[in-house]
Amino acid sequence: MLTTLRNMFKVPDLRNKILFTVAMIAIYRFGSHVPVPGLDLDQLAILRTQAESGGALGFLQLFSGGALTNFSVFALGIMPYITASIIMQILTVVIPRLEQWQEQGAVGQRKMTQWTRYLTVAIAVLQSTSFTFLFANGGGGFISGDLALLTEFTIPRVLLIVITMTAGTALIMWMGETITQRGIGNGMSLIIFASVISRFPAQGAQIRAESGDVTLTFVVIILALVLSAIVFVEQGQRRIPVQFAKRVVGRRMYGGQNTYIPLKVNQSGVIPVIFASSVLYLPLLASQVLPNSGWGDAVRRWVNDNLLAPDNIFYIIIFGLLIVGFAYFYTAITFDPAKQADSLRKQGGFIPGIRPGIQTEQYFARVLSRITLPGALFIAVVALVPDIVLGQVTSGSQSQFAFGGISLLIAAGVALETVKQIDSQLMMRNYEGFLK
Repeated sequence: MLTTLRNMFKVPDLRNKILFTVAMIAIYRFGSHVPVPGLDLDQLAILRTQAESGGALGFLQLFSGGALTNFSVFALGIMPYITASIIMQILTVVIPRLEQWQEQGAVGQRKMTQWTRYLTVAIAVLQSTSFTFLFANGGGGFISGDLALLTEFTIPRVLLIVITMTAGTALIMWMGETITQRGIGNGMSLIIFASVISRFPAQGAQIRAESGDVTLTFVVIILALVLSAIVFVEQGQRRIPVQFAKRVVGRRMYGGQNTYIPLKVNQSGVIPVIFASSVLYLPLLASQVLPNSGWGDAVRRWVNDNLLAPDNIFYIIIFGLLIVGFAYFYTAITFDPAKQADSLRKQGGFIPGIRPGIQTEQYFARVLSRITLPGALFIAVVALVPDIVLGQVTSGSQSQFAFGGISLLIAAGVALETVKQIDSQLMMRNYEGFLK
């Protein structure tokens, strides 16, 4: 391990990428603690205290790493970008022009990315405006009691805060894309990773203070077992054997070698969990702008009691179905059996015992369907069961938001993908990587 760590910094290109990524994440974490101008700091302290007790604020700050309760310039986090990405992916299925862009390669991808950025900014404006009005007028259903974060509730002050928070979201989006291009790993995933794991030390201390060292030790053991299971499944793959026919070009003979196409058991990674969480994020936000009495209060209480309680049957069913559905949806986008079969045929390859063309396409679709279901069910179980178990162990403490299955899946999945990229960079230069 120590040798591999030394090798990472022996390669100048890899060293620069790692240091650049760490610097960008450090800037992001610094910005998460810089509040927007014009806030009452005493009221902000009350907001943080309320968030520590869990509930709606505890769920919302999971992906912001505490930036929301600091009402910082990065308070919205990366969620507007994730929501915009989901909307664009869904619109691709129903709008022919977007589907054409997706098939145009790099040119079409740049157009899709540009429109995703525009949609992200629009969503950020809506969310920042909602949060500003919400916390300036009592805090809605997020907290108990009245809360007025703004020292002056005027149009210029509201515009300043909305512009600042929207600019912060745009900056996070730029940082994520820059990390992907110039750093190591997927930038957006690493930003979410940094937000999630930043809550671990504080939540661990909270569990120790509330339940003692024995409970904390038991929680750590559960986390180690769950992480081991996640790594085992994430590394699992179905290898489809492929043979290439021999062909003569001039005086040389090409082809004839055997290889395989690796299909991961969990082809979609942690994307279904992130997407499903962002979908649950929307009704939660919508419920907070409803009237404080009557039917609005009833809807808000139902959302808080059923969509935020890990042991509630509605939460289990809705969240589980969302994860499985997004797993199939994202797998269908990333791996097209028809395109893969056509590409294999053009390269002169075939699967032993399977005819090229439509039969190969059907074979790919059948295998992909078989391995996607257990992979989707696994990540759904991991996202749901640890929350229930930890809720019982910690006597209903809201610490499971940080130590729950969602956090563990994101942390393990993103870490594995980043380590794989580092390994590929090391092996290109004849160094031994982490995954031996």
